[in-house]
Amino acid sequence: MSDTITITQVKSGIGSTKKIRATLVGLGLTKMYKTITRKNTPEIRGMIAKVQHLVRIEE
Repeated sequence: MSDTITITQVKSGIGSTKKIRATLVGLGLTKMYKTITRKNTPEIRGMIAKVQHLVRIEE
């Protein structure tokens, strides 16, 4: 497993629950097609699992 993970938001959080939107903000995803790089930790993996239908992941 690599030590970093790249996440891109590909769908909008509009219409999602407050928890889903808060998870996107917690990851640092605030706009469509914004790409971020985070450490590959269990905490980040759990957040990604919550919003997997809104993001694209590259390892």
